[in-house]
Order: sequence, then C-alpha cells, then structure tokens
Amino acid sequence: MVETVDIITPIVDDPYTFGAICAANSVSDVFAMGGTPLTALAILGFATCDFGPDVIKQLLRGAVEKLHEAGACLIGGHSIEDNEFKFGFAVSGVVEKKNLLKAGGAKAGDVLVLTKSLGTGILTSAVKKGKADKVLLQEVIDSMLSLNKTASKAAVSAGARAATDVTGFGLLGHALNMAKGSKINLRIFNDKVPLMSKVRELAAAGAVPKGAVKNLEFCSRNTQFSENICDGDKLALSDPQTSGGLLIALPSAGLNKFDQAMKRGGIPYYVIGEVIKGDGKIVVE
Repeated sequence: MVETVDIITPIVDDPYTFGAICAANSVSDVFAMGGTPLTALAILGFATCDFGPDVIKQLLRGAVEKLHEAGACLIGGHSIEDNEFKFGFAVSGVVEKKNLLKAGGAKAGDVLVLTKSLGTGILTSAVKKGKADKVLLQEVIDSMLSLNKTASKAAVSAGARAATDVTGFGLLGHALNMAKGSKINLRIFNDKVPLMSKVRELAAAGAVPKGAVKNLEFCSRNTQFSENICDGDKLALSDPQTSGGLLIALPSAGLNKFDQAMKRGGIPYYVIGEVIKGDGKIVVE
C-alpha cells in the first residue's frame, strides 16, 4: 500500500478546473511510485462567508471526475474554516513490490526522461502580476490536468528503477533528491529540457515566483552549472510545478518499449539527460 497527501491554494479562477487540477496533483505521487490510486479523502479549507455551496459543488465535481479518470474514488473528507482557500486529497493506492519506483533507485547508465514541460509556476505568477497574457494559461491548464497514469505504467513496463513527480521543488530539487537517494550524479542537458511558451523570456526578465528563487538557492550547493547556463535558465529549472510530470531514471535498454507505450497513449516525453557515477549532485550542461 502507498499513501500520499497534497494540498494547494487556487492556481486558476474556475472552481471546476481547480478541483480537477487538485485531484491530478494529489494522485501524481502514487503514479510516481508505479502504483494505482484507489481511494481519496478530500481536505478543504475555505471561508464560509466568501464561498457558497455552488462553488464547492463545482470544485468537487471537477475533482471527482478527475479521480475517476485516474481510477480512484472519493470516499469522504474533512473541511475547516480558513481565510485562505485550500484544497487537496489524501490518496491511498497499491503497487506490487517488484514494480515499486523509488526516488533512490537510479543507477549509472540510466537515461533521464521528463514527461511534461516546465513553467507552471512562472506562467501563473506572471499572469497574476499582469506581466503575461492570460492566453498563455491554457497550455498550463492542459498540462496540469494531464494525469501521469500512462507515463507511470510505461515506466514500469520498461523496467524503470526510479521516478519522482516534479512538483514544488522544481526539476532541480526533485532531481537532487533522486541523486542523493541513489548516491549517483545526474547530468541534465539544458537545451533538452522542455519549457512552456514564454517561460524562458519571463525567467530571463526575473518574472518568477519566490519559490523558484528559494529552490535555486537550496539546490545550487549541490549543482554544477556550465558557464553558458544563464540565471534565467537556472530559475526555469527551479520553477515550482503544480501537477508536474514524472522524472524517470530508465535503463537504456527499456527506452524503446517506453517510447512505444507513450506513443500508444498519445503522451509526449523528453530525454533530458543521463545518470552517471557520483555522490549525489546535479550537473547541468
């Protein structure tokens, strides 16, 4: 049995869409472990004077539909009075021990695969501050609503040893956790990392959330950047993601099988680096 819990604050205005994003975000950890989500308990904090029953109904409708898509069902939950709107789930799932993906299972010679483009934090923050057009949010929303279900099954079938979902600590933070847990180094090729539209320009202009700056400060101690990597790109790699993709350490022999499974599911993926011998660091070239 695998368990996870995740709660976030609103990242979009529409309650139905936000509910669906919360569900996708919460079940992601189960998929990152190679598991199947079964049940979910909702956790909701809101100010009763500000939000009526209609908002909550739409929120739950979006969540339930996304949970069903993931193969899970909502079995209950708990709500509290809170000045800041918060929503998320405690999710229970199962995984066969032989298929369990751990952050500490990467081995030298594996290839690094990322299944979603980066930029949810930068783009949503820039739109809120009026520094980017709202039209850019559609790409963000589509990405956040996309489940990691197909990628998880493809990774397991291809013999993956390690995976993590890329969320609040950004690509660098979650990659560093994998490197330390596996006692290896990860080499990431900056030009292979997919970014959403306008993310590089916004990052170069400093239009990034505080979380990206804090993530970069923390990860820089154990990250070696090539001289050609600019500050904007470093921040993009550190951008906190909501319902981000999976970072998978995949044996090179399994890449073809993974590719076929992802193509059948119509899900894109990107080979962004490799696992090399080391002692728990990131090398960005």
